[in-house]
Amino acid sequence: MFLKNAWYCAGWDYMVTQGKQSIVARKLAGERVVLYRKPSGEVVALEDRCVHRQAALSLGQKEGDSLRCMYHGLKFAPSGQCTEIPGQATIPERACVRSFPVVEKDNWIWVWLGEPAKADPALIPFAVGPGDPEWSIKTSHMHVEANYRLEIANLADLTHLAWVHQKSLGGDDPATRQQYTHIKPRFTLLPRGVHTQYVVRGVPAPHFLKHLFPEEARFDLAFDITHTVPCTWVLHFQAFTHVPGVEGPPSGQPVADTYTCQAVVPNDEHSVEYYFSWGSRKTFEFPGLSDLLRDILDVAFLEDRHVLEAQHLRVAERPDHPTGDIVHDAGPGKMLWVLDKLLKDEARMAQTA
Repeated sequence: MFLKNAWYCAGWDYMVTQGKQSIVARKLAGERVVLYRKPSGEVVALEDRCVHRQAALSLGQKEGDSLRCMYHGLKFAPSGQCTEIPGQATIPERACVRSFPVVEKDNWIWVWLGEPAKADPALIPFAVGPGDPEWSIKTSHMHVEANYRLEIANLADLTHLAWVHQKSLGGDDPATRQQYTHIKPRFTLLPRGVHTQYVVRGVPAPHFLKHLFPEEARFDLAFDITHTVPCTWVLHFQAFTHVPGVEGPPSGQPVADTYTCQAVVPNDEHSVEYYFSWGSRKTFEFPGLSDLLRDILDVAFLEDRHVLEAQHLRVAERPDHPTGDIVHDAGPGKMLWVLDKLLKDEARMAQTA
């Protein structure tokens, strides 16, 4: 169901603070994890399950670099080793909880769930975070009651903008619908994902931006998407004034240059946490623009959530119900193929170990 040898996003860095009570519980691909910061600022990730009676360490308290379980007072070092059992002089060697490798990068907190020796920071997907000085990136978060494979398929196919998002990211005009339903993407398979590029030509501004442009304005939109497992989706989105009759990359005047970075994190097979951002390059920014971009993602992803949560319920009711592929399933099919290949490879390695 889930890759273990992978980095999972545990949220934005500001979600885990130096506060005394800032002890954050997460469920990452079925693993219960507790996060806290040491006084040095370093993030610690431990199994959120006391070795004594499986009490939640996330209900404990921070003491220096350590975390104390507030059920019977066992104290755990950042390594996961128990260092104190009140009322008991000896501490068994096996009195420890699992410690997970953690890296902070691009303002996301990444936790490695697999073999610690394989926790290569180079496998953390590229992203542009709010700390990047060249970009004005705004962040958000949403919980969705749906299987993460449905989210993967949704992100790997943006033709649904013409339908699900016609009043937000897309448009309900004939030109927009025609262009989005006839996208001709170029796919490149990556070792752990899919790179997708395409151009949408001669469309009005997206619905949420129409009020900022003349009614007759038309644009060429360039999409450059890197989609990686378990599910990180990064879009470099650019807009140009429309130049009729041109193929290849847009050649008009640049109007917008933005990045949206999105991490879909399965809690379990029934729900995900969605950490996402959007923002403009600062040379294209004007007051309120990047805030608007972030706000419209909140609206659009509520639209997605309604669709995906209803879909999840129906798939759960009838998992073997026959379905048929259409032309727009090429992207989802490729991305899920990469995921399934890695899952099979990992299972095969585990059997031979």
